[in-house]
Amino acid sequence: EVTIQVAGSFEDQQDSFRDLGTLAILIVVLVFIVMAAQFESLTYPFIIMFSIPLAITGGVTGLFLTGKSITSTAMLGFIMLVGMVVNNAIVLVDYTNQLRGNSGCTCDEALMMAGPSRLKPILMTTLTTIIGMLPMAFALGSGMESQQPMAITIIFGLTVSTLITLLLIPALYSCVNSTKRWLDRKIVSAKIRKRDRKAVN
Repeated sequence: EVTIQVAGSFEDQQDSFRDLGTLAILIVVLVFIVMAAQFESLTYPFIIMFSIPLAITGGVTGLFLTGKSITSTAMLGFIMLVGMVVNNAIVLVDYTNQLRGNSGCTCDEALMMAGPSRLKPILMTTLTTIIGMLPMAFALGSGMESQQPMAITIIFGLTVSTLITLLLIPALYSCVNSTKRWLDRKIVSAKIRKRDRKAVN
């Protein structure tokens, strides 16, 4: 009988991947809790969290195009992306809520105003992060080759997430808002019918 046991550096790598995966899940949960407390709602954090899969897709695409493997440093890049990409969506959603609350705009009007208004700060913060990561991505220094996958993950993840977030988040916001209004109307009409039936009886 032959017994094969994984050991050495491969075992250490698997352990680190497992720990980083657990850490990533914990960070996603904590980010959701913080946003839920900030917005005092579960709806808006749910919308914002859709930017995370976009960032992960962009990071994986970047590693594939550059021929890099998913290493421990790349996993750290994915974990960093979770905190980075939600910022753009938070800025957009929060400003939309402010316009609806202070100016009395409709949902569509607030989204049309928030998009162009928040475009410049979103692009500036994204570009500064990407430019700061470029030396690491090109490994312009001794010993930076090991950090290269992390920089590539962050650059491609941020780029894809930012470009698509500017389109996807407003669309999701509008759809969720329309669904909430439809549900509210249904609930109100159901209460009215129930009250009318009681009045008849």
